[in-house]
Amino acid sequence: MRISTLSLAVAAALAAGAAPALAEVAEAQDDHFITRNEAVVDATPKEAWLALISPARWWSGEHTWSADAANLTLMPQAGGCFCEKIPEVADAKRITLEGSVEHMRVIQAYPEVALRMSGALGPLQSEPVIGILTIAISEIDEGTRIVWEYNVGGPMRYPTEVIAPAVDGVMTLQLTRLAELLGTVVAPVQAGEGGVAPVPEEPAEDGSVSIDPEAVIEDAEEENLEEPEPSAVDEAFGDLEEPGAS
Repeated sequence: MRISTLSLAVAAALAAGAAPALAEVAEAQDDHFITRNEAVVDATPKEAWLALISPARWWSGEHTWSADAANLTLMPQAGGCFCEKIPEVADAKRITLEGSVEHMRVIQAYPEVALRMSGALGPLQSEPVIGILTIAISEIDEGTRIVWEYNVGGPMRYPTEVIAPAVDGVMTLQLTRLAELLGTVVAPVQAGEGGVAPVPEEPAEDGSVSIDPEAVIEDAEEENLEEPEPSAVDEAFGDLEEPGAS
């Protein structure tokens, strides 16, 4: 999975009287960061759940190792894998083999309510960090609300002021695509609009994208970004305290 600055523009009409949802780096310290995103979709919790556990339908192929989201699968049960198949390389001169990648492992699957997975996504896979992605689904008057939080902690070689907004941008992209599939009512605020600095991309010859720390820090200073207030997971996912509550 590559970190990039893909255009995240979405043409979505907001529900009457509904305020835009926020996408943000909710907390960032030297050894951890939390990104949080939210969307409202025109679907039932069951429809949202069935779409969520079918990442091949909405995950961006740009952020896969095989460059094709069709190779993604997710088994929604404890111990289940959010995995990717790496197809064999077509080469008549040699025998090739199929590979695979584990993106995350399911640690909680509560159909129509919550999905929680553990794993270090994308460039974080090479770092000794723990990442917990919690996705909460709840029914509201406007439709179904999807709250998406990724909590990453541990030693990493990326400065958090660089990697946190980059990861937030990718998380926002995935939630945006899921919302579009279901029917967007309230779209996530796009990277660069909600106090998140955009991350420049520098494509290498192999097509991969590297992060320029200096450019990210400079952009953040120009935007005069303030340090976000810490917030607990319980605050974002209070819906889960009473399963089925809307």
